[in-house]
Amino acid sequence: MMTQCAALMGPLGWVMPLAMMLLLGLGIAALAKYLFTSRPTSRDLPEARP
Repeated sequence: MMTQCAALMGPLGWVMPLAMMLLLGLGIAALAKYLFTSRPTSRDLPEARP
């Protein structure tokens, strides 16, 4: 059914689902990077070093 619907819509029928999957994947990757990267603490600031 997906191929029939995409064929009826023409080239845009193939581009739109791929674009949505790409955006979703990029959003998930950005969220994972935000959650799993270390955040700078006050100890990392230059003025806190002796």
